[in-house]
Amino acid sequence: QVQLVESGGGLVQAGGSLRLSCAASGRTFRSYTLGWFRQARGEEREFVACIIWSDGRLAYADSSKGRFTISRDNANNTMYLQIHVLKSEDTAVYYCAAAGGGYLFRSSRQYDYWGQGTQVTVSS
Repeated sequence: QVQLVESGGGLVQAGGSLRLSCAASGRTFRSYTLGWFRQARGEEREFVACIIWSDGRLAYADSSKGRFTISRDNANNTMYLQIHVLKSEDTAVYYCAAAGGGYLFRSSRQYDYWGQGTQVTVSS
């Protein structure tokens, strides 16, 4: 079992920055791939970025490259998503998720564990 708890969302002005956190726990989470997804109201959940915890390899959605940075902190068992130059279209619930297998998974169907999500709202 892997437990994931997101935090760091909120109301932010366009052009600002935000850092989301995902606290991970469970005996085996270090062997997992952890990912960030987001879901805007009325839209499908979409992949943002992922990182393989054990070796740090990472991947981004094409739409995320440039303004999003994924990282992890081994000491604190926490994954982060830094978002720069926020835009109104970044408004969504952001979820972290964990997938076994050691690959850079981009599909939500490949993830077994999910956090409860954190709302990010960007005001223009």
